[in-house]
Amino acid sequence: MGDAISISPFTEFRRQCLELMQRSLRKISSDLEGHPITLELPPNPQFGELTSIVCFEAAKSLSKAPIELAREVEGVAKGEIKNFPLIEDVRAAGQGYVNFYANFAELSSLTIRSARTLDSEYGYVKTDKPERIIVEHTSVNPVHPIHIGSARNSVLGDSIARILKARGHIVSRHYYIDDVGRQSAIVAYGYRLLGRPKPSGKPDHFIGAIYAITNCLLEIRRLKSIIDAQINRLSHEEAQKVRMELDDWIATAIELQEKFPEIFNGLLDALKGVENPEGEINMLMRAYEGGDEEVKALIREVSSICLNGFRQTLDRAGIQFDSWDWESDFIWNGDVLRCLNALKRTPYVFYRGDVLEFDAEGVAKSLGLKRDFGLKESYEIPSLTLGRSDGTTLYTTRDIAYSIWKFRRASRVINVIGMEQKLAQLQLKLALCALGYVEEAKRLTHFAYNLVSFPGQRISGRRGRYITLDEVMDEAFLRAYEEVKKRSTDLTEDEMRRIAEQVGIGAVKYALIETDPLKPVVFTWDRVINFERNSGPYIQYSHARACSILRRAS
Repeated sequence: MGDAISISPFTEFRRQCLELMQRSLRKISSDLEGHPITLELPPNPQFGELTSIVCFEAAKSLSKAPIELAREVEGVAKGEIKNFPLIEDVRAAGQGYVNFYANFAELSSLTIRSARTLDSEYGYVKTDKPERIIVEHTSVNPVHPIHIGSARNSVLGDSIARILKARGHIVSRHYYIDDVGRQSAIVAYGYRLLGRPKPSGKPDHFIGAIYAITNCLLEIRRLKSIIDAQINRLSHEEAQKVRMELDDWIATAIELQEKFPEIFNGLLDALKGVENPEGEINMLMRAYEGGDEEVKALIREVSSICLNGFRQTLDRAGIQFDSWDWESDFIWNGDVLRCLNALKRTPYVFYRGDVLEFDAEGVAKSLGLKRDFGLKESYEIPSLTLGRSDGTTLYTTRDIAYSIWKFRRASRVINVIGMEQKLAQLQLKLALCALGYVEEAKRLTHFAYNLVSFPGQRISGRRGRYITLDEVMDEAFLRAYEEVKKRSTDLTEDEMRRIAEQVGIGAVKYALIETDPLKPVVFTWDRVINFERNSGPYIQYSHARACSILRRAS
């Protein structure tokens, strides 16, 4: 093929096979011109590199047996094969298959020449139909640090965005800031009780401590009030359950006081003079959704502090975003209310008591959507609660407005969200369908993933028990540094630290994406930092050795 190059040599081989097949069929009969042709990988290499079953269908129009037509194709193709340098041979086989064999001398030459010429662009096959795609990922609530479980979301989402961009799509990476609801109100309440202090240490870790301690003290207070007011009305089993839960929270309080004594004691003292903290937190929730300027300033302030910490963590991991989207904006600009009112005008919304519900099952049935969304007809979809009795909205309700906003900016949306949100994502799609966004709902992908666990560790943001991504990256750096130091004694200290940072973080990221997303990841250091087997460091080390060989060869 002379000096020709290809970004994907096998795709070029496939193209030549397709053209040769089309030309052969056309020469056999004009009735076969334009007949659809498929090329597949054969089950065994002895049948070539590609095979076609077109003769099984095409032979019918000529009143021939499939194998008879296949032999005719073979005969014509052999006469034309000189014009297709990547094809070595074409053979009829079986009851009517046509098998294509590659000219490996030409294919290898094209591959090596293309790889050397295109360098890092080699293998990045561009799409013929680029789309605008939004990938929303991470979206950790700004109330505690990014832990290792959420980090799987970040790495998966970033990888999806990079792959789509490499394919030629116009990709925008979005972070949805969930600053509305009880969690944000709790951390803002604790932050205000402390006098809105400046962060000590990393911002998101500081905010996470305030959130965990405030939540813990509120839970202890709630459980004590149950014991004081209702213990005589509870059954023995119910009373025992309350006492066990209280003991568990007291143990959590002791842990938190040891880790964060200044914050803990400050909040403990501040709460002593508060008669109804739950009422004040509910007031903050309502006031924030209502757009109260003082409360807006408070919650945005505490959320922004936490987000600054997130940015530091994500920057270190090499993960960036194109847009940071505040959930509250969709309430304040009226989008959420407009969605709610539009849903109320459909036949799929009803009141259960004083709570507004969305009949997801009714939408799926009346619009015939169950098969489209991969559901069995017998599966009954639970209804979706759209709002609380106090008038505040729920997460999925707000997500409806956000999804419509995203589809104004993209033709396809991918939400990277844990598999436990499967039902909520389905209800979201059906709500979009009820509002007339059926095609958009079909182009909304829930990219689900499973949990990450450290043996012997339990994660709970409410209790301040988590293994942060920061801690994991720090440990990965230290372990990688020891390996680099053992293997590369001629490097300077700065070089060893730079390489250890790349190897350590690469190891963590690889460990979070190597497993099928729907399967859980058990994070063990012996597997993550391993230069001898399938791991991030093993791949990086193999790449470094290959580069060294190429340098010597040139």
